[in-house]
Amino acid sequence: MKRFILTAMVSVGLLGCAAEPVKLQQNRSYILEWIGERPLMDYSHLTITLGEDGRAYGNGGCNHWFAPYTLEGDKLSFGRIGSTRKMCAPALMEQEQRFLQALEKVQRWDVSPIDQMRFWPAEGKPLRWWLEEG
Repeated sequence: MKRFILTAMVSVGLLGCAAEPVKLQQNRSYILEWIGERPLMDYSHLTITLGEDGRAYGNGGCNHWFAPYTLEGDKLSFGRIGSTRKMCAPALMEQEQRFLQALEKVQRWDVSPIDQMRFWPAEGKPLRWWLEEG
């Protein structure tokens, strides 16, 4: 009898943990960790926020960027991307350009086994994001 009660309690506890899947959240900021096959440079801070109004925006590491986006289920795409025109160190500018080019190619999103948000192009590795705390 004790074994049955213990098994039942563990089963109920596990059901509670798996009830709510991780979802892409609007009006919350995500921090980029990887662009395709390359991690970000140390101390660079690239972000995205998907507004409920269909506009995405964030920081590209040097400049602020903005674009319309479409989100339907697991499909995600971005329209023409605009940005401010501040100049930074060449390596930071190159990383920002790779980021914006990768963002234009996004076609879908999913969540990794470690709850990391991934934006996938038609071919290649994804952009990998963490939800910003706070």
